[in-house]
Amino acid sequence: MNNFALIGAAGYIAPRHMKAIKDTGNVLLAAYDKFDSVGVMDSHFPDADFFTEFERFDRHVEKLKRTEKNIDFVSICSPNYLHDSHIRFGLRVGANVICEKPLVLNPWNIEALSRVEEEHGTKVYNILQLRLHPSIIALKKKVEEGPKDKIYDIDLAYITSRGHWYYTSWKGDISKSGGIATNIGVHFYDMLTWVFGKVKKNVVHIHTHDRASGYFELEKARVRWFLSINADTLPEAVKARGGRTYRSLTMEGNEIEFSDGFTELHTHSYQHILDGNGFGLEEARPSIEIVHDIRHMDPIGLKGDYHPLAASELTKHPFSSK
Repeated sequence: MNNFALIGAAGYIAPRHMKAIKDTGNVLLAAYDKFDSVGVMDSHFPDADFFTEFERFDRHVEKLKRTEKNIDFVSICSPNYLHDSHIRFGLRVGANVICEKPLVLNPWNIEALSRVEEEHGTKVYNILQLRLHPSIIALKKKVEEGPKDKIYDIDLAYITSRGHWYYTSWKGDISKSGGIATNIGVHFYDMLTWVFGKVKKNVVHIHTHDRASGYFELEKARVRWFLSINADTLPEAVKARGGRTYRSLTMEGNEIEFSDGFTELHTHSYQHILDGNGFGLEEARPSIEIVHDIRHMDPIGLKGDYHPLAASELTKHPFSSK
């Protein structure tokens, strides 16, 4: 049984980490978040100590470090821009680290973390759960066993509607979240490069406060992609039934169903790590390089081969007075 500490206990994704810790037979000893809406802990680890001040959490973890309850793993569910710092904390206290995606916001952060890993002899693992999804594993196998010179045509769309609160939160601040492509797209980019190979060409067509769209040429695929948090961009059929989310991945015009099973993938990810596997810094690098490049590219507009949903009417920022 391993002892865990968790940073970001009040976040949206934190309950999946708590469940994964519990379902894999481990224990959460301490948790931290600046916000105290963490009643969900009662469903998983009611005896875990909780802190709203990082300094007190730090002191407590240091105390545990010198007892028989030393922390083996630190799980990180904090805002994207804090991941780098919180990973360093976990490594410094002698723990392995399991971090939500995106691992970091910039590629050079990975090199720096690699040096900290070496200094302390512990490891960083990234949650890249789509690599463990049965449908995606089957897709990778199909591509590997297919014609060696085949270049597949892929369309990816992910729309997850968000309200005005999004723009008030850290997620609406590109310096903290990395923007739409980073915040909701990074695990899709990881999946695509894992299945179809390295990026040979990266084009951004649209990149605004509420959507991003572009085109990749990978070693074995041409990919048109579209991401959005604006419900107005949903396909009409989804709107008609009152849906708020749309996820589609097609290869050669055929839908690849991977919507089911998402809630259990964190537990699978934890077991994968605890079994001595897990996805480390270098596995995370390709997707971090992609989102960094997207963030710094100038969109070219609706030119070339773009995703059909990219033609959706643009909308102004909800807080804009213009």
